[in-house]
Amino acid sequence: MPKTAVTRITHSCHLIEIGGRTFLTDPWFSTRPGYYQGEPIALSVADLPRLDGVLISHEHYDHCDLDAFAAYRDRSVPLFVAETVVGPARRHGFTDVTALAPWKQVELGGVTITATPARHGVYEVTFVLRAGSDAVYFAGDTMLIPELTEIPKRLGHITLALLPTNGLRIRPANNLQVVMNADEAAELTALLRPELAVPHHYAFTKGFLGDRLIADSDKNPLRYQRASRDLAPETSVRIVDPGIRVEL
Repeated sequence: MPKTAVTRITHSCHLIEIGGRTFLTDPWFSTRPGYYQGEPIALSVADLPRLDGVLISHEHYDHCDLDAFAAYRDRSVPLFVAETVVGPARRHGFTDVTALAPWKQVELGGVTITATPARHGVYEVTFVLRAGSDAVYFAGDTMLIPELTEIPKRLGHITLALLPTNGLRIRPANNLQVVMNADEAAELTALLRPELAVPHHYAFTKGFLGDRLIADSDKNPLRYQRASRDLAPETSVRIVDPGIRVEL
């Protein structure tokens, strides 16, 4: 069996290899005013390998860049998405689009794809991919919510967790928090007990003015790494630059 691996592309966009299959998460390949990765984009759409499936957690542009991803060479690639993404994906020419509600699952080439709960500013799901003894948990933007405690109970051991850590708050909405912060991500790590955890969604910036007037976020993933040492000492936390492939 080929090794399970993850390659960060940027932000919450990754290539996940599991069970001999390759999945893309939350595509983001462009920028627009107020939405900047804050780090390199390691691969262009044209440079992507052949994909077996695509996971999209919610419809926000920095997780669902369908205008750019529509240039992918095969728009019959299976997309597994939050319900709100179905219409936009089909309008962009993708022909195989499946909405997954929390705890619903499908099989693709020996990999089980299960949607799991989430809470964000808009409707969102997270995902678990399992093949054999390996399982990858992918969270796009979620907060830490009680429903996530069900993941290990229902789905078993998680090998790799990909978690947001910037604690994004919206200043004009009374500093409403919409993404888990470093300490909350460490709590979730202690709950899931993965062998490896990789933080993401921390470099994102809305630019000089946007970060001061609209978005308040923690851009330092070391805070999550330090918090996890205390709460989840059995998990190895690795901060991964875009373009780096990490094998389990």
